[in-house]
Amino acid sequence: MLHRIALLGLAAPRRIVVAAALLTIALAAFGVPVAKSLSPSGFSDPGSESARASAILTKTFGQGDVQMLILVSSPEGIDTSNAREVGTGIVDSLARNPHVAAVTSAWTSTAADLVNTDRTAGLVVAGITGTESQQQTYAKEISDAVSGDRNGVTVRTGGTAMVNVQITEQSQRDLLVMESLAIPLSFLVLVWVFGGLLAAALPVAIGGMAIIGALAVLRVVTLVTDVSIFALNLATAMGLALAIDYTLLIVSRYRDEIAAGADRTAAVTRTMSTAGRTVIFSATTVALSMSAMVLFPMHFLKSFAYAGVATVAFAAASAVIVTPAALVLLGHRLDALDVRRLARRVLRRPAPAPTPVERRFWYRCAKVVMRRALPLGLAVVVLLLVLGAPFLGVRWGFPDDRVLPRSASAHQVGTQLREEFADNTDTAVTVVIPDSRGLAPAELSRYAAELSRVPDVPAVSAPTGTFVRGALTGPPSGPVGDRDGSTFLTVASTAPLFSDASETQLDRLHAVTTPGGRTVEFTGTAQVNRDSVHAITSTLPLVLGVIAVITFVLLFLLTGSVVVPLKALVLNVLSLTAAFGALVWIFQDGHLAGLGTTPTGTLVANMPVLLFCIAFGLSMDYEVFLVARIREFWLDTGQSDESVALGIAYTGRIVTAAALIMSISFAALIAAHVSFMRMFGLGLTLAVLVDATLVRMVLVPAFMRLMGEFNWWAPRWLARIHERLGFDEAPTTETPDDRDCERIAS
Repeated sequence: MLHRIALLGLAAPRRIVVAAALLTIALAAFGVPVAKSLSPSGFSDPGSESARASAILTKTFGQGDVQMLILVSSPEGIDTSNAREVGTGIVDSLARNPHVAAVTSAWTSTAADLVNTDRTAGLVVAGITGTESQQQTYAKEISDAVSGDRNGVTVRTGGTAMVNVQITEQSQRDLLVMESLAIPLSFLVLVWVFGGLLAAALPVAIGGMAIIGALAVLRVVTLVTDVSIFALNLATAMGLALAIDYTLLIVSRYRDEIAAGADRTAAVTRTMSTAGRTVIFSATTVALSMSAMVLFPMHFLKSFAYAGVATVAFAAASAVIVTPAALVLLGHRLDALDVRRLARRVLRRPAPAPTPVERRFWYRCAKVVMRRALPLGLAVVVLLLVLGAPFLGVRWGFPDDRVLPRSASAHQVGTQLREEFADNTDTAVTVVIPDSRGLAPAELSRYAAELSRVPDVPAVSAPTGTFVRGALTGPPSGPVGDRDGSTFLTVASTAPLFSDASETQLDRLHAVTTPGGRTVEFTGTAQVNRDSVHAITSTLPLVLGVIAVITFVLLFLLTGSVVVPLKALVLNVLSLTAAFGALVWIFQDGHLAGLGTTPTGTLVANMPVLLFCIAFGLSMDYEVFLVARIREFWLDTGQSDESVALGIAYTGRIVTAAALIMSISFAALIAAHVSFMRMFGLGLTLAVLVDATLVRMVLVPAFMRLMGEFNWWAPRWLARIHERLGFDEAPTTETPDDRDCERIAS
């Protein structure tokens, strides 16, 4: 297949490039508007206990699909005529809004949790209905209508509805910033690597094709299921990075063939039979590794699987189809506008003479490492384990308004609720009894009283009254319900969210004997977080097993060895330790001022899993680049150490440049103002840099030196399988003639 693609590129390069450009334009027209169809949520398990309870609250009790909070504050107090007029006016307008399911406020309810401690701020709570995209539209319209200052009364909007709206808006702004940073910086690095401006522009063009293709795929997926808006960030960063990686590998191999004396036709076909095959193999490995995320129930993680696979597929396809055609079309002009040549003229320096491979930096570096394999290898392993040690203290939490910048109204409202309101509704636990028909009021009262005796529970609001420490203190004063054979109770809590006290309290609430032995379902932030963490931890062994099997099988097919795949699994995991340690040390514990974010003392459980799956796949990208070339020299020379040194010598510069460009793409995510995307960008940047330097250039040669010829060992029965099914990296010796090209083109 790759040979035929090379022949097609030789025969009809202009038609291929024009067709690719027209297809890209068509995909852009379809895919670019995808942001309007994406969701900012998807962190929870839709099949969990908390999800079922929330669905009952929405459908049976009309609480709305998502909650919106409107904070009305006045320095003179909320009991003044101005504040009351503004508050009741908002309530009246929301009551007439067809997209609002239920409204309660500090001026229409006696609930204490709707007013702050000094009565200078009051809440209006509204339930917004509709799909996720509709909720954002309705919430944005309401926010625009009510926000602002009115005669000394300030109105700000928050709650989950506004968190979703502002995350979507912020993500779209962050995407533009990321592209404006990553593309120019990547182009500058490519100019440094390639020299010629045309050669540097080619990988950027391939990256654009990959990104646009991935956006079109995401829009198709949105027609079937929910897709997270954060998948856009991954598609943009990874599309640019991988397309540049693959194009860099192909162009570099093409130049090596030309430098070795091959003509253009032979250089293209040999390049595609070696570097082209490596690209396809690498892309397959990366795509399959990331596809394992589809096994998680959360739409957030599934979305990154969709985006990752689509991006890798388009990046590889664009690289192997368009790049050879562009090489043929550009010809000698590939090196035109060589900035380095111009710089030498200005500085009056001679052109550099070809450097023998034995004198290249990466060859000498590999030789030094292999001479001191054991001490250097152990030193790097210890360093990575020390850097990863903070991850042993990780604590899991659920994202809230604090993922937004402090300037966002949702963040400001959330901060005021936590600091000034006696009862934080985020800590409350809602207990839903789906079938309460025939349940005696006395039994329901007994259950509410038992719940109120659990430590850190100040009160329980039930249809039969409010219970404090097991005693009935009066009529219900908070959210309660009894409708259509279902009942819900609200358990107030003073235990800090995501703390050991909160987890213990949740266990004790679950342990209370249910009324009449009926089934109960819990929801609330603490329960949602528990369900999400359980969904991840219960699925993670399967996902890790799938990734390990995929990696092992594909690397075995490439190398014919069982040692090299096992080494890759261990070293790839080891390369992630520094990134995981940094996530906890910076974003959970707040060192380096959380890099400008608001530390909450927890990490979102989805993020380390996401980081592992993506970074592990990208690590395999460099593993394939390096091992494929080492094996090529091993088959040619039969000398283990020399093959390792030569493989590193010929790929070290490529891997380093590719890692630098990929780290630029991911580092651009650090500019994001949504905190967990900033965390994601930093984690991926560290993982890529550590993998391309300490792991690929120190641990790999050290390990392969210690193993020697045993690197290529496999049991006889597996060796026979590899003879039949394995991949051969040897360059093709077949040289096409003009008739071959014309036949393929026709």
